[in-house]
Amino acid sequence: ALQIQREIFAILRKMEDEEIGPRQINEIKNYCSRRLNIIFPRSLSKQSLKSQRNIIFSSLDRPLRICAIVRNEGEPGGAPFWVEERDGNQTLQIVESGHVDKSNSKQMTIWSTAKYFNPVDMVCCTKNYKGKKFDLDNYVNNDAYLITIKNEKGRSLKALELPGLWNGAMAYWNTVFVELPIIVFNPVKTVNDLLRPEHLIK
Repeated sequence: ALQIQREIFAILRKMEDEEIGPRQINEIKNYCSRRLNIIFPRSLSKQSLKSQRNIIFSSLDRPLRICAIVRNEGEPGGAPFWVEERDGNQTLQIVESGHVDKSNSKQMTIWSTAKYFNPVDMVCCTKNYKGKKFDLDNYVNNDAYLITIKNEKGRSLKALELPGLWNGAMAYWNTVFVELPIIVFNPVKTVNDLLRPEHLIK
């Protein structure tokens, strides 16, 4: 995380202090794609150099999270996916089942074939290249709320859940996923989970 953060800071300082030409812009765009999985819309290259610089600068100057993922073995929870944003950008997000349109067969097929699961182990970088803390409220997708059905004493209730900590609340962070071995993930979501071999004293 710190290595990537240093790379981003170096680029931002260069963009701030120096005149950036088309070649440097393309190099930075390639870095964004290769290192941070930021995919800009094709229309970006048709904009003026100044507009491209501002968009790229804004895309880099934001919080960074490194998220550990493990192989999906059927545990409930979010999973890493590419999401196409309204502005045409494609970003990496942690998607919950409640975000999936169950009536959309294409979405359901993609969801059911997810190979990875996010165990919510993260390293977060929350300061900018000038050492100041980001205002994290600026990086929330307020449209990423969930409407869920809860059961309270036998009554079925419909609940509105605000954007979750690691999905909607971090939607506009830069995100990198790192695969970890499944052994590091030993969830306890019910009492029965304590009976799993990894939780028993040998």
